[in-house]
Amino acid sequence: MFAMHQTKQSRVLISCLCICSLLLMVVLTNAQTNDSSKTVYHFSGSALITNNGISVIPTFTLGKPATIINLNMGNPKFSFEPEFRFSLEGKPWSFLFWFRYKLSNTAKFKFNVGFHPAILFKTVESTVNGVNTNTITGQRYLAWELSPNLFVSKNTSLGVYGLYSKGLDVGGHKNTLFLTLNANFGNIPLGKELRLRIAPQVYYLYIDQHHGYYTNANFTISDRRSPFSLAAMVNKVIKTDVAGSQNFVWNTSLIYSFSHLYSRK
Repeated sequence: MFAMHQTKQSRVLISCLCICSLLLMVVLTNAQTNDSSKTVYHFSGSALITNNGISVIPTFTLGKPATIINLNMGNPKFSFEPEFRFSLEGKPWSFLFWFRYKLSNTAKFKFNVGFHPAILFKTVESTVNGVNTNTITGQRYLAWELSPNLFVSKNTSLGVYGLYSKGLDVGGHKNTLFLTLNANFGNIPLGKELRLRIAPQVYYLYIDQHHGYYTNANFTISDRRSPFSLAAMVNKVIKTDVAGSQNFVWNTSLIYSFSHLYSRK
C-alpha cells in the first residue's frame, strides 16, 4: 500500500507548477535571435533504461533498475530542461527542473549558468492501526551551477563544473557542494558508422560537514544511423566520509534520443 503525504504533496505540486510556468514564460519571451525576422526553437530529449540508478550524491542513489526522461526546449541562449526519474516499479525517484542560460557559446569556449528546483522522493515505511504502509514523501532542493568548457579541438573539451544545492525541508541535506574537473572526448570512430564518447572526471563532494573525493567516467557508443545508443558509467571512491558512498559502482543504459529545430519567420 502506498500513500503520499497530502500537505507536502500540495506544496510540492503548487511550487513546481509556479516555477515551471515562470521558466517557460522566460524561455519563450526571450527566444528571439539576433535575426529579428526569425524565431528559432529547439526541442530535444532522451529516454533511458538502466540496470542501476546511480547519483553522484550517494544518498540520492536509487540502487536498482530505473528509467530517466530528459527534455530540452528553448533557443540558442535559453533552455528549460526538466528531468524525470522513476524506478521500473513506477515509483518516482527524483524530478529536476533545470533552467539554463549560455553566457558564451562559441566553437572554442562555452559557459553555461543555471539553476533548478528539485524534488527527491523517498519511501518511508510505517504502521498505521496494525497495517504496514509505505508513504512516498518529497524533499525539496534548490541548486545553482556554473559550467565553463574549453574546446581544444572540435571533439575534445576540458572543463570545470560547480554546483551548490540547498535543502528546503527537514531531513534533507542542508548544504551540498559538488566540484569537478572533467574532459570530453567525442566522435571517436569505431568503424564506419559507430562512434564512441568518453567523459572522465574527478570530483569533490561536500555535504553538511562531510567531504569526499571520487572519480568516474561515462562511455557512450552510438550509431549515426540510429536514435539508440548504449552507455556505461563507473564511479570509484578516492577518499570519503560521506554517508552512503560505495567504493565502486557501475551501470549500463539503453538510450533513445531525438532532436528537432523549429523556426518561425
